[in-house]
Amino acid sequence: MDAAPTAPPAASADDEIVYESMPCIRIYKNRVERYFGSEFVAASTDAATGVASHDRVISSNVSARLYLPRLDDSAAAKAKLPVLVYYHGGGFCLGSAFNPTFHAYFNTFAALANALVVSVEYRLAPEHPVPAAYADSWEALAWVAGHAAGDGDEAWLVDHADFSRLYLGGESAGSNIAHHMAMRVAEEGLPHGAKIRGLVMIHPYFLGTNRVASDDLDPAVRESLGSLWRVMCPATTGEDDPLINPLVDGAPVLDALACDRVLVCIGEGDVLRDRGRAYYDRLTSSGWRGEAEIWQAPEKGHTFHLLEPHCDAAIAQDKVISGFLNR
Repeated sequence: MDAAPTAPPAASADDEIVYESMPCIRIYKNRVERYFGSEFVAASTDAATGVASHDRVISSNVSARLYLPRLDDSAAAKAKLPVLVYYHGGGFCLGSAFNPTFHAYFNTFAALANALVVSVEYRLAPEHPVPAAYADSWEALAWVAGHAAGDGDEAWLVDHADFSRLYLGGESAGSNIAHHMAMRVAEEGLPHGAKIRGLVMIHPYFLGTNRVASDDLDPAVRESLGSLWRVMCPATTGEDDPLINPLVDGAPVLDALACDRVLVCIGEGDVLRDRGRAYYDRLTSSGWRGEAEIWQAPEKGHTFHLLEPHCDAAIAQDKVISGFLNR
């Protein structure tokens, strides 16, 4: 995400701290202070890539930023492109589809993948506790799918979306959201019978009371992620809530996942690495009839591609995801 402040403010003595992860966020009993990820940058046409972006209000709670790669000639202007509906991460409490980091990332990625990206802005916890993010994300997905019959209020989707190549994706908490959207599609379907072609899971935020080896990469971070979940979702039953542990007994079975293909990206140095690997392993052994693949970034930590977008591993990961969208 955006560069973190070097000197966040000292804690206030006039309110109880419920949770903090510095220098990013401090959650008091009666208010939230965010120091990271909320900066806004306007939609534009990117000078370096030619990718155009604009914002859409979907409802009073939900909006999105769309990215369209440069269409250089009349044939390209008529081309139908894969569509990636993307949910940003940030532990359900940080980040924005409109912040400079995601804006820069999708200017580069949309050009690389030659894909139409719909980056979703959903309400954040704790002001809007989980499951509000799931409800907003579903509303955005249904809005996108509402254009599958060739009409609707968003010209870029009408003119350029190939709904036979509709993908869901996200990083961290956004990956968690993408998974739950694909499971809901299996239960309820989408407008006009639209189908999800594939799912891109980047460093998924899943937990569980069972121990995995990557928990020990940074025990303090791992403990903080568990505390964070309980604050984001006050009604949770804990780390074996199916919302945060889709592998727990009693969770909806993964063989119902409503897509044909899944890509799981993990980082070797990420405390959530083995949760992502376990998701891949369970999916491929569940009886699900699709094709899954997993890719690991050597030595890299959680969401490294946003912190180091020009490093070799980030470039390699983007190429893997681009190839996945275009096969």
